[in-house]
Amino acid sequence: MRARAIEVENLTKRFNSGTAAVTAVDHISFSVDRGEIFGILGPNGAGKTTLIKILTTLLKPTSGMARVAGFDLTMERDEVREHIGIVFQEPALDWRLTGRENLDFHARMYGMKRGERNKRIEEVLKLVELEDKADLLVDKYSGGMKRRLELARGFLHHPEILFLDEPTLGLDTHTRRAIWNYIKELRREGVTMVLTTHYMEEADYLCDRVGIMDHGKIIVLDSPRNLKDLIGSDLVSLELSNPDVNIEAFRKLDFVRDIKLYHGYVILKMERAELRIPAIMELAAEEGLEIRAVNLRKPSLEDVFLYFTGRGMGDALST
Repeated sequence: MRARAIEVENLTKRFNSGTAAVTAVDHISFSVDRGEIFGILGPNGAGKTTLIKILTTLLKPTSGMARVAGFDLTMERDEVREHIGIVFQEPALDWRLTGRENLDFHARMYGMKRGERNKRIEEVLKLVELEDKADLLVDKYSGGMKRRLELARGFLHHPEILFLDEPTLGLDTHTRRAIWNYIKELRREGVTMVLTTHYMEEADYLCDRVGIMDHGKIIVLDSPRNLKDLIGSDLVSLELSNPDVNIEAFRKLDFVRDIKLYHGYVILKMERAELRIPAIMELAAEEGLEIRAVNLRKPSLEDVFLYFTGRGMGDALST
């Protein structure tokens, strides 16, 4: 059995809001193996950032237990901090310093000696391809450059576990993929990583396992492939002229395994869907249903989120 980098049992965080208590993290339990990239996927407000703040000792849990890098989260906070790195969702760089000076200040905070400090700064600058920008004021950096410098800083002191809170939030597609490559490179160096994201593609590409989080709970957890296999079948979505139609008519088709109605679309789950379209169209004609469009696709993490929450990620982000 692989050693655990993180162990969490019944972790809960409640905030008092006036006369009511808001439960941001609701009795969560999971573990992360050493060397694993573990993703927490969910919309804004799901509790992802609160969970990261607890695991990095920035917030105290209301109840529950967690061990990070083998240390108790509440009893051995200093030891936990010595073994982790953090890349925050919000920028935490000093824009009045150069990139190199930001890294040097961080290294000094961790007590790194001059020789080790200088060597390590050059290594991480090379990793994130900022060697030629190292002596430029951070105020002059683009958003992508700042994110790369934050990643370099989080990894500077050789942490066992690196926490990445929405590491590519707000970045363009090209820069986002570059950050993904840097994360993959860190993984090859044996770093355990926990990242939060609401980008489905990011979780699918980077993570060994993904926990889908909603309303403070992890509702399902597995590898991206296994999560998609839970859907197990092809998905056919039908755009109907009348969104209020009774979808039970489609249960007459014995090959349909499940039916969901989502914003005027009927979503049918089935095997070998490409062969089933004619029968679906025939039934619709018999029932007097007007189909405007038909779409066939393989399951994605978006479909997994929809299946377990009853709403799409886009809707969840807007609520």
